[in-house]
Amino acid sequence: MKTAKLTLLLTGALALAPLAWSADAPGAAAAAKAPASKAHVLSVAELDKLLAQPDKVLIIDVRRPDEVSSIGGLPVYLSIQLIDLEKSLAWIPKDREIVTVSNHAARAGKAADLLASKGFKVAGAVGAQTYEQQGGTAVVHIPKPAQTAATGAN
Repeated sequence: MKTAKLTLLLTGALALAPLAWSADAPGAAAAAKAPASKAHVLSVAELDKLLAQPDKVLIIDVRRPDEVSSIGGLPVYLSIQLIDLEKSLAWIPKDREIVTVSNHAARAGKAADLLASKGFKVAGAVGAQTYEQQGGTAVVHIPKPAQTAATGAN
């Protein structure tokens, strides 16, 4: 009886093994990391070309300020976190192509999709960290100011 139960248990485990393995397969991991947006993710060359015409492009960075300061950002941008983007649409000009920025383009893609659905001209999304890792040179790193001891004087 114990042998029959053990055989049944092992048979069940072996039957499920391919399912567990397929979830960890490289294709499954790539599908899980695929952006969930329709926005075009800009290459280094595409972003550099847009940045060369600053009078025609608007950069919207949807990251938190601490992410921009720790990872770096583009030289000039409008900072609107993704959660606040829809209620800030009135402040965004419609006469320029828009590039949305996040760390690896996931949030930027969502922002680009939202803006495109509202009639804005969206060139695409970019990840500042990804752009720099791929050789982009427009990312600016601003050093944090040195902290001084509190003196109590104003």
